[in-house]
Amino acid sequence: MEFHSDKVNAYKHEIHNLKTAMPAIAESYHHFTGVCFQDGELDEKTKQLIALGIAMFANNELCTYYHMEEARSKGASDAQIMEAAAVASAASAGHAMSQGLMRVQANLK
Repeated sequence: MEFHSDKVNAYKHEIHNLKTAMPAIAESYHHFTGVCFQDGELDEKTKQLIALGIAMFANNELCTYYHMEEARSKGASDAQIMEAAAVASAASAGHAMSQGLMRVQANLK
């Protein structure tokens, strides 16, 4: 089994432990995320690609692996996954640039 799959499986195991320790919390979380990731105005694959980009921006290794696997399971191609990664990179660069302009450059004057 690949390293990233081991991490995702470990997470799923700990979610199961949460269900035992705090069933109401686990159920509420699963209900909320389940509804959010259902087909709606956006399809499930697109939602997983969005989540992948957010996970990358947040530097969340586990969620990056998880949402990459979920996007693939919803039909995302390797090219679509890499395009989502590129968009996340561009958005991240834009975030740094906007902070540099508005917080740093604007206050140098």
